[in-house]
Parts: sequence; structure tokens; C-alpha cells
Amino acid sequence: MIIKKKNEELAESDKFITYDIGMAAALFTLGYDLWDVDKFNPKKSKFIFRRDEHIDKMIQEYWDNKLILPARSLLDNQKMLKNRLYSVII
Repeated sequence: MIIKKKNEELAESDKFITYDIGMAAALFTLGYDLWDVDKFNPKKSKFIFRRDEHIDKMIQEYWDNKLILPARSLLDNQKMLKNRLYSVII
């Protein structure tokens, strides 16, 4: 769920930031709160998640290729993130 609220800030220590859409899709599929997608650069976007006590373990499992996720959910979430990246808000 994307949960950014107007005028509410998340402390830097409570953020996990990645530029990797695959990792972002994996974390979203695991149920981590996507705080924001920062499209500061047309060629590079930041996915900002709310950090918790287990996120570092999940990230390590992602990089170690040990993370097990439902394939369809992962791909659906990756598609949703891509749609967010390429959507234009007028």
C-alpha cells in the first residue's frame, strides 16, 4: 500500500530507499509500506519504504536469491510500480 500523507514526513532513520524496481516489487509483495516514489530524475526514481526491524533481513535474502514470493503477485506489483513511474499527474 502506498501510504504517503500530505504534509507528513518520515524520519530518515525510518526510511529504506532503493532505486531497484525488482527489490521494490519484492518488498511491496512482502507487505512493506511504500511511502513514496520520488521521480526526481526522468531516468532514475527512488522507491521509499517505511523501515522496520525485519526489512534488512528481507533485503539480504533478496540479494542472496533466497527470497520466496508468489510469482504472480510479484509481477503484478512490479507492473503497478512501473505504471506509477510512467503515469503523469496533471
